[in-house]
Amino acid sequence: MPDKHLSSQFDNDLNSICGKLLEMGGVVESQVAMAVRAFANLDGDLADQVMAREREVNDFEIEIDSICTEIIARRQPIARDLRLVMAVSKAITNLERAGDEADRIARRTKHILEDSASHGINVAEIRLSGQMAVSLLRRSLDCFARLDIKSAVEVVYDDKEIDDEFRAFVRKLVSY
Repeated sequence: MPDKHLSSQFDNDLNSICGKLLEMGGVVESQVAMAVRAFANLDGDLADQVMAREREVNDFEIEIDSICTEIIARRQPIARDLRLVMAVSKAITNLERAGDEADRIARRTKHILEDSASHGINVAEIRLSGQMAVSLLRRSLDCFARLDIKSAVEVVYDDKEIDDEFRAFVRKLVSY
């Protein structure tokens, strides 16, 4: 990922946080995809699996944040290295929030199943939004892994598209 440094341990530290971020991202991506599938299929068992993974995501955030803090304190990174550490720190917060949203979807699914309120829910639009979100997350992680700025800019523009879809869905839901 990052350029080589005189200290191979510093390189190892930077590679470690990048690798752990990508590992966490994979867990969150899986969690979001499962949550959307659980909702679309009203699958309570799958919703339970999503909720069970929430602790794993939280643990990842704590571990990676601790490593980032240690790198800053011990290595005092500058320029590109500091930007990388700060980007990882912000990314893990966003990944943890995405995991929280997946957990929320799973809990709502369980609530719908318990109340037998599944009739009248248009899961096609929700499934589409979920698939768009998973795809965006996957592409974001890929951009980070390759440090591909051009593709990252495209992801930002596509994020606006997902926001528009979500707002349209909420308007329909409110009017329903």
